[in-house]
Amino acid sequence: MDIKTASSLHRLRLVSAPEAVSFLVLLVCSVLKRTTEFNAVPVMGAIHGVLFLLYVLFWLDAWNRTRWELKTAALYFVLSVLPFGGFLAERKLKREAEAAVVAARADREQREGREGAVNA
Repeated sequence: MDIKTASSLHRLRLVSAPEAVSFLVLLVCSVLKRTTEFNAVPVMGAIHGVLFLLYVLFWLDAWNRTRWELKTAALYFVLSVLPFGGFLAERKLKREAEAAVVAARADREQREGREGAVNA
């Protein structure tokens, strides 16, 4: 995995949890608006909207760079619109990034081993 792909996954992972939190807070604010005089929906709606747009932009970038199958890309998008989905996306992205790091290290060690055998 190249650095640009790793960076795109990292950005998507970083925005997924705050986006999920903002969605949950927006849901709470919506309930409070209907049951009390408290109305923070305009503020939380704007915050959540910005975070959701960032998530979608980072999701598109990650999909483009990683070449996910349609099923995987759709899963990450659906997770962004579910109340606790952003937390699940963050976990899955963390595991995917860790697996990519392990694979890159193994590949590098294998290449170094071949180069050492050729030079010997």
